[in-house]
Amino acid sequence: MLKLPEHSRAMRAALLLLLHIARGVADTCSTLAKNTDIEVATPLSLPYISEQNEYWSSSSIALKPSCILFPTSAAEVSVIIQTINEGNESFAIKSGGHNPNKYFSSVDGGPLISTARLNQAVLDSNTGVLRMGPGNRLDDIAAKLQGSGWTFVGGRIGNTGTGGLILGGGLSYMSAQYGWAASSALEFEVVLANGTVVIASDKENADLARALRGGGNNFGVVTTYTLQTYRQGNIWGGNVVFLHNKKVASNLLQAVRDFTEYNTDDRAAVIVTAERSTGLLIPELIDIELLDTWILFLFYDGATPPANIFKNFTEAGVPVLNTLKTQTYSDLIGGSNWVVVKGSVVTIGTETIPLPSSQDSSMVMEDIHAHWRKVSTKTLSEPGGIASIAYQPFPRTIAKQAKARAPDLIDADDDADRLILELNYSFIPKGDYNKMADTLEATYSGIRERVTGWQQQGILSEMYCPVFMNYGFYREDYWGRLKPESREFAQQVAAKYDPDEFFKNRTGGWKP
Repeated sequence: MLKLPEHSRAMRAALLLLLHIARGVADTCSTLAKNTDIEVATPLSLPYISEQNEYWSSSSIALKPSCILFPTSAAEVSVIIQTINEGNESFAIKSGGHNPNKYFSSVDGGPLISTARLNQAVLDSNTGVLRMGPGNRLDDIAAKLQGSGWTFVGGRIGNTGTGGLILGGGLSYMSAQYGWAASSALEFEVVLANGTVVIASDKENADLARALRGGGNNFGVVTTYTLQTYRQGNIWGGNVVFLHNKKVASNLLQAVRDFTEYNTDDRAAVIVTAERSTGLLIPELIDIELLDTWILFLFYDGATPPANIFKNFTEAGVPVLNTLKTQTYSDLIGGSNWVVVKGSVVTIGTETIPLPSSQDSSMVMEDIHAHWRKVSTKTLSEPGGIASIAYQPFPRTIAKQAKARAPDLIDADDDADRLILELNYSFIPKGDYNKMADTLEATYSGIRERVTGWQQQGILSEMYCPVFMNYGFYREDYWGRLKPESREFAQQVAAKYDPDEFFKNRTGGWKP
């Protein structure tokens, strides 16, 4: 028997659904369209086409859900989940659609639950507590908080959906100050697999709250996040671009290593990215690379950074572009969406590595980068091909701040420094997906093999290096790279809140 929500409108809808299901009708789309006020967008309708095109990867766009559902409340999500329970359809839940792994936030032939209408954002201007729906993207929230004096711990690309970011942990320019994005989640409103709406916090259903911080889409549908925001005025940041040469590469690889260990100002953050592409649809017609650059993302949580804090980056070579300036956080985040390559298949993978010692830095960092350049060279003949690697500091201060705020499944040790590497390949022909997936796997696997070899030789320290969910490729073993006790905890939480394995069997993503 269905467990009905307390909201009267939802109760009426659920009663109608019981009658409809009793008559033998189990198709979610038609059932909801006939018996509820929930918006159901069908193929060829404008809302369907518009929402289906809001993915970062065209491989996700190519999957065609049977309909797209647009709930506006937890009660409507409850009705949807109860209805899906009555059939055997696969389904997906979409916040921003920035995860390019097929079937993680996309589905073929089953209903897609879009959270686009769950875009509420209510700030308590006295406490900085924000109640926010997963339909918001990062640039939406930044714009809504503009002028309030408060900011949130979000990602770095404005088009990113907030829901997937938080459930994956969420790395931010401000993580050294406040931990993961998920670390500032005080409370979650969650629709469970049976349709029950519950609150998860450190005071109520605390095990569920912890599992949601880094556990992905395995435990329920989060319809509201209650977040602690933080005081902020103008910030300083932007991009610096250098053309690639060996000297620039060596300088920047050394700079990002040293910053990770030696930076003591937690308001400063960097991402060091190398990018390569022919920029041509028919690259065999011309034997040159039109794009071989280093793109730096620099950030300071203040109007003016201390002198020389970024000197090793800005003076790594002669820049061809420098957009660094004092601006609002909203302007910075909103101006970052140029990194989203429309009309391309996108694949993303990752590795986490121990920070090499200063003595071994050059050998380790430059060997990893040489490996990436060797593998990525094979992709330059791919139509529309772009290859990138991002070196992102993961200093121990991030783990310390995360532990100080809220328990999570990542559970990173706070006595070691690391680097998170993000590996991207984008290209146009959808038929080349498997070939490019193999290339991505060769890239992160080659890095992993090098790291384990250096650890055996004593060049790198033995330490816990989890796969970062927000950047993970579907072939990577997310749960196997967490601490065994974290995986066991997630399995226990899933068994408690989803005993029939509804989310495990009916949705995509990594399963504990």
